[in-house]
Amino acid sequence: MGAGSPPYRFEDQITVSLRWLALFGLTLSLYLGKNISPYLIVTVLLAALWNASLTVMVAFGHRLPAHHYLAVGVDMAFAYLLFYLSGALNGAIGWAGLLPVMTASQYFGLRGGLVVALVSLLVQGTVAYPVSGFVAVLAYLATLLPLYVIVALIFGLLSQRIQARITHPQAASRSGGGRADVQSRGSLYQLVSALSSSLNYQRVLDTALDLSTGALEGGDGDHQRIVCAVLLYADTREGVTELRVGSARRFTHADMRKTLPGTTGLIGGVIDGGEAQPSGEVASDPELGRLIAMRTCKSAYCIPLRSGLDTYGVLLYAHPAANFFSPERREVLDIIGNQATIAIQNARLYRELEQEKERMMEIQEEARNKLARDLHDGPTQTVAAIAMRVNFARRLLERDPKSASEELYKIEELARRTTKEIRHMLFTLRPLVLESQGLVPALESMADKMREIYGQDVRVAADAEIVSQIELGKQGVIFYIVEEAVNNARKHAQAAQIWVRLGSGGDELALLEIEDNGVGFDPQAVDSGYENRGSMGMVNMRERTELLNGHLRVDSKLGQGTRISIIIPLTEGAAERMRRGQ
Repeated sequence: MGAGSPPYRFEDQITVSLRWLALFGLTLSLYLGKNISPYLIVTVLLAALWNASLTVMVAFGHRLPAHHYLAVGVDMAFAYLLFYLSGALNGAIGWAGLLPVMTASQYFGLRGGLVVALVSLLVQGTVAYPVSGFVAVLAYLATLLPLYVIVALIFGLLSQRIQARITHPQAASRSGGGRADVQSRGSLYQLVSALSSSLNYQRVLDTALDLSTGALEGGDGDHQRIVCAVLLYADTREGVTELRVGSARRFTHADMRKTLPGTTGLIGGVIDGGEAQPSGEVASDPELGRLIAMRTCKSAYCIPLRSGLDTYGVLLYAHPAANFFSPERREVLDIIGNQATIAIQNARLYRELEQEKERMMEIQEEARNKLARDLHDGPTQTVAAIAMRVNFARRLLERDPKSASEELYKIEELARRTTKEIRHMLFTLRPLVLESQGLVPALESMADKMREIYGQDVRVAADAEIVSQIELGKQGVIFYIVEEAVNNARKHAQAAQIWVRLGSGGDELALLEIEDNGVGFDPQAVDSGYENRGSMGMVNMRERTELLNGHLRVDSKLGQGTRISIIIPLTEGAAERMRRGQ
């Protein structure tokens, strides 16, 4: 922040940056929850336009009349409107009230944040009560209360520290020893705005290191001798994950290519303990000693990049001076580490969304190709046969009326069968019975159509109690997995019977099985040869299983039939346990 900046400018900069992060999180939640309506889109766009106008005003050092109260009031209006439009308790953004809580905590401190948190809970409860009832609302608000209080506490205390530094810059400088000359206020603002403004993964890593060096800048120039790197986990071979260099400063070319196990020494202790640690024994460290750039360093500081149970890697700093990483400098680096973790998480989510969008486009293209193949192999061929038979029957009318009558009867049967095939295709494209009656009737209807049209015996056994615990959106995914597996078995397995079973798979888990007594196949050979095949059935099933956060297993041998087993978590806790391999 320049010397001529208004005294309130820094807190406005922090607030608009946090608002951008909150709006991104709300938009992401709505997208993943598939709960996007025109009204929600318009509301999010208006909120983004509001924050964009405030960002411009901050850049020029301007404020609106009663800026504090207006900012909090508008944020409250947007938050509660989004909560209402998304379906209240049934929506994906019950935490929308955090937006005004963060703003109030920045402008009015801890007390203001707690007051707005209480107001948010009351308003959300009032909005949800007519639809969900008193007991459901009370239980829901009880889960939100600790979150709102924690957020108000964190940002309220952060606001107090920022205000203390702005109001008493010389005192902060004296108490921090070598801290004041690091230009902490301007560096912290630059950190938040720069990291939150980019969703490019590599740019986030580079920015985190550059800002670290800038935040520690002092008059002695020692900051220019810092050796730093972002080490991230990556799969190097089957069953093994190691730390690779994502970005670095003052590393040699050989260091950039090295990988570290991250299990011993300073790095191993930080990852196991989950907390940042300094070290004065760099040369003797079993992992740091492998890096050439570290051999001249006498002190190091390592920060874990961790969010919840996910550890992305570590931020590693080292310096030739033995006492370079003072408590004040470590405090600045801790702030950078926390913000870098959030930025890396957002960049990963954005990258995953881009990949998911590409996969959805591939799935849509495969669906179009599948429809074209089915039309070509089924109704198109049948319609062509009908035309030929009609022509033949027309000629028979003149010579053999009796044979012509029999031929017309065959044509009628062929037309009826074609109509059934087309209706079955429409059913699989959009099974209305799934939307109106649920998963079990949809599976039974699919089995009936398979038996009626193709003569394929499909037997369905589903536990209604288990099905009732599965979200409606996931029920649709399960239906398409079953439809894909049954169609594959009908076309390729030459199976007399196909069984579809859906029941309990253990504690908070469901088990879906599709089994046939057909000729079987070699799963590894099929997986390795998909680039040369016209169908992507197995790939589609795996991708849809990922949408369920489930695990797919295929058991098949030539001549012994096939069993496809999918374990589906019914709760977030079960999904987390599966992700950790428990």
